[in-house]
Amino acid sequence: MFYGAVVWDPWLIVAQIVCLQCLYYVTLGIVFGVLVGTRVSRMSLFYFFDFAAVTASTITGWCVIGAFFLSSLAGAGYLLFLVERAKKCLDFSATLYIIHLFICVVYGGWPSTFTWWIVNITGLAIMALLGEYLCIKRELREIPITRFRPNV
Repeated sequence: MFYGAVVWDPWLIVAQIVCLQCLYYVTLGIVFGVLVGTRVSRMSLFYFFDFAAVTASTITGWCVIGAFFLSSLAGAGYLLFLVERAKKCLDFSATLYIIHLFICVVYGGWPSTFTWWIVNITGLAIMALLGEYLCIKRELREIPITRFRPNV
């Protein structure tokens, strides 16, 4: 993709946001299945969207926290393939977490625990910074032009 002529395409941006959000929740669900699903008798949306599930006082709570962090790491990889630009990583990461906050408020009320805020702000930072790092590494790769080089 060439980045010289930047055209504002709102449908592309909405599609990227929807894809990123869906991939994040699919990854979160898979990681919850591995880490939390073995510890509880029944998985539910409680672990996704209720702030009470994010607690440092139980082992299951620590598994939930770990799942959120692992999903943030995967989200950075998704930014690399969906967004492809380092300067947009913070925007898309913040949008993902703002949408997540909105869903959490609708599902379980305003998050009132300090742990929930720390986990989500740290997850946002991990996703944005690692996504920017990965995108910068890709943007700064050399362009191979071996077919134009004369044989020596």
